[in-house]
Amino acid sequence: MRVIAGVARRNLLTAPTGTATRPTSDRAKESLFNIIASLVPNARFLDVFAGSGAIGIEALSRGAKEAVFVDNSPAAHAAIMQNLTKTKFANARIIKSGAELAIKTLAAESKQFDIIFLDPPYGTGLLAQTLTTIATAEILAENGVIIAEDESHTAHGEYRENNCIATHSLEAGLALTSTRTYGRTSFLFYTPVRG
Repeated sequence: MRVIAGVARRNLLTAPTGTATRPTSDRAKESLFNIIASLVPNARFLDVFAGSGAIGIEALSRGAKEAVFVDNSPAAHAAIMQNLTKTKFANARIIKSGAELAIKTLAAESKQFDIIFLDPPYGTGLLAQTLTTIATAEILAENGVIIAEDESHTAHGEYRENNCIATHSLEAGLALTSTRTYGRTSFLFYTPVRG
């Protein structure tokens, strides 16, 4: 696992110990950042269920203004700290708590983000729950985007077959606008519903 592009390019990153974290593959990460390349410079980036922090660090490397990392795992917290030290990014903050509490804390601070990345554990229901929390907390900037990583067969099953996540997201004021699949990984893109 490494930083693919930008000022910290080629830095190897540390993954949290244990099996609770599932790092995004370099191939999927590179494909994602090819899609959002124009959005990243000067963006305020929120990485929820951050694990190693690789996604938020990639954003910082490519010119994001700041990144906030959220994870309640002590192993993830240690890995993010180590990776930020290695890459020398100071414009970062780590919140060691569950997603819902962290989002509410950021909302209370009137924080808003241009890009929010979610990588919850697959098959737990946390994706729909966290999308609702984000929409309610109003921490997504007006022209912002939420990108959720999910397992490809789960993503297709939930939003194409029974429309669970898509319907839930619309009720929360978000529209599922695009999905990209790379092997076993799907990225789901959400934007605020207009009007």
